[in-house]
Order: sequence, then C-alpha cells, then structure tokens
Amino acid sequence: MTPPPVALTCGEPAGIGPELAAAVWDALRGEVPFFLIGDPAHLPSGAVFHTIADPAEVAHGAGPGLPVLPHPFAGPRTPGTPQPAQAQGVIDVIARAVDLTRSGTASAMCTLPIHKQALQEGAGFAWPGHTEYLAHLAGADEVVMMLASARLRVVPATIHIPLAGVPQALTAELLRKRIRITHTALRVRFGIASPRIAVAGLNPHAGEGGRMGREEIDLIIPVLDTLRGEGMTLIGPLSADTMFHAAARARYDAAICMYHDQALIPIKTLDFDQGVNVTLGLPFIRTSPDHGTAFDIAGRGIANPSSTVAALRMAWAMAQGQAG
Repeated sequence: MTPPPVALTCGEPAGIGPELAAAVWDALRGEVPFFLIGDPAHLPSGAVFHTIADPAEVAHGAGPGLPVLPHPFAGPRTPGTPQPAQAQGVIDVIARAVDLTRSGTASAMCTLPIHKQALQEGAGFAWPGHTEYLAHLAGADEVVMMLASARLRVVPATIHIPLAGVPQALTAELLRKRIRITHTALRVRFGIASPRIAVAGLNPHAGEGGRMGREEIDLIIPVLDTLRGEGMTLIGPLSADTMFHAAARARYDAAICMYHDQALIPIKTLDFDQGVNVTLGLPFIRTSPDHGTAFDIAGRGIANPSSTVAALRMAWAMAQGQAG
C-alpha cells in the first residue's frame, strides 16, 4: 500500500522557502507525492499550483501543479524582510504538519527553513530552534540531529557549543543516548536490519593510547563496550582524519562524531548540495534541507533547490522503508 503524501511546511515567507516549494514541484512531479502547507499568495509569480482541502486529494504524479493546503498569513510576502505579524503563522504551520503526520494523513514532514529571531520577536517563540519545537509538540524526551546523503550519514554528539566546552558536555550518558537513538533509527526509519555505526574519537589519532588525551580511554571505550554487550555493531573509537574516505565509509552505515564540525565538515565537503537534516527520536519522520532562509537572495529566483529535493526524496524513501 502506498503511503500518504509528504507534508512540506512553508517556513519563513520572507526567505527562499516559497521559491523552493515551486522549484521542487517541477523537479519531483511524478516521483514524490507531497503538498505544501502555506499561503498560496506567497508563491512566486508564475508558479503553477492548485489548492486542496485534504491531503488525500494528492495523487502520485497527478494534478495541475503544486498542491497547496492553504494556511492564510497576515499580509503579503516581503522577500528579505520578515514581518512580525506573520511569525505566528509560521509556527502554526509547523504544528499543523505535526498533527497531519501523527494522524497518518501525511506519511512524513519536510520543513523549509525558519528564522528563529523573527519568530522570537514576532510571536515570542520560546524554543531554541525548529528541532526543539518539534520535540515539544511530539512529547519526545531526546532527539538527535543526523545529516545524511547518499554518501554519508553523520550524527554530532554535541552540537552548537564552543569547542572548548565539548569535553565537559560529552558525558557517558549523552553518548549512550546518541548511539542508541541512532541505532534504533537506522533499523526503524532506514530499514537497516543490523546497523554498523562508526564512532570517532575526540582527540587527534583517537587519543593515541592516552598520549593525546584520555577521553577515549576513560569515556568513549567504556560506553562502546557497554553497547556492544547489548548486541550493537560499533567500530571505534576511530581517528577522525582517516574515517571518511571512500573505503572507510563503506564499512559503516552512520558515524557518530564528538562535535559539530567533526561531523559536518566531511558531509558538506562530500555532498554540499545534497545534505539532508533528519531528526531522529521523534515519533514521526522529519527531514529538512541543510541550509537557512537566505534572505540575501530571497525573491531573486536563484535559490538552489537541490537540498530540498533531496530532503523530500529522503522523507518519501523513509516513509516507504527504503531509505537504507
């Protein structure tokens, strides 16, 4: 049985989201059934679309244009300049997509970029970002950010903190949670029956036996030994400078890295335009393009839709259990 379509949220209207929505329809028609939740009036001039009253109206490969489930906003789109009166609409669209996805009316959700400052100033948005708000709506205790492409999947154990703070933030409990959530997602969401997970060391050369730091000996290795005892296939800790070339990547399904740049530099080097942000640990599928609102080019019609195309493709593959 074919899953329901994917819900695409409009994101910040003043950014490149409306242009991306129109562009991905042209790229994916007949391949990925999806619909946009947003204000049709915000779509670029000349965009071909039709409004729907129910996602069930979306047929694979059919329809006269981009299917839009209307969600009226306060006022017109102003490329490059967020409007405070539209902030609540952005937030409400996200919540609506979560409701549709959790009810099974949509098979997954893909989110176009938001601007946290605009939401905070315009609607008192109380969460650090998109992911935290989704976790709140879902009642999820712990979520994990994965960046994924056809070449590599990476999960940073710590994310947006100073590099100097990583050793203190990196605890055994945190690392266990990150690995367990990743392992479960690889099985359930990506359809990989026996996931192989590579784990990077924190220090150069994975500590070199304690000569360049003891985090591998005192923290990482004990965690890996515990989880191996639970039946997981874990490789490491590995030296981060030798674990991302092609032959090394062939030996694992995902890599756990200790900090933000250790994870994101390799995937953005290998596949900058095709990287997809996948939120693990939610009770539904959520992907998003790996870029921001790009206010500087909004309204100019030059936004690259590649990452959004990849995000919708991945959401649809995950909904069908074919993302592995």
